[in-house]
Amino acid sequence: MKRIVLACSAGMSTSLVVTKMEKEVVARGLEYKIYAIPEQNLRDELQEYSNDIVVVLLGPQVRFKLNENKKLTDEYHIPIAVIDSVAYGTLNGAKVLDQALSLVN
Repeated sequence: MKRIVLACSAGMSTSLVVTKMEKEVVARGLEYKIYAIPEQNLRDELQEYSNDIVVVLLGPQVRFKLNENKKLTDEYHIPIAVIDSVAYGTLNGAKVLDQALSLVN
């Protein structure tokens, strides 16, 4: 199954965004595994699941790590971006999912 990975610092707010995104995936009839991991675990996640990961989104709280993590994701030809802070802050799962899908397509 194709994966959308959200990498963040602690994971509390991000897990709420994941829940909203999962509901949106079901409503749209799509099949994606969406989950959050600590940003510092991204390297290991890419090594293990690079064939399934279609996009990585960074939580706004770790936006300063974008360039560092882009080097990692570029090795696997996986797009990466920082989650739109307004969509993140309002827990707008549909908008975050749209952002992820726009990077995939």
